Amino acid sequence: MHPQAQPSTTDQRERFVAVQKNGDGDLTAFQTSNGRVMNYQEALQAVQAGQIAGVNSFKGRDGETYIRGDADGDPTNNLDQLPLF
Repeated sequence: MHPQAQPSTTDQRERFVAVQKNGDGDLTAFQTSNGRVMNYQEALQAVQAGQIAGVNSFKGRDGETYIRGDADGDPTNNLDQLPLF
């Protein structure tokens, strides 16, 4: 039997470190740990391509696809909690 794979602590992928929000509080843009700035659609494509660590995409009840942080039990790294830029 193989042990379950654990998340790598040496993951070299970029992470989201800051966000922009619109007047409704919806996330509209992301800044990565490498300093790249992406609009929501660019960020979603990067997430779906596996380029960004700590996040995933999901399909909402409205049929649209969204970005969310991985469920790791740490509310401080939720996307809504990231600093604004």
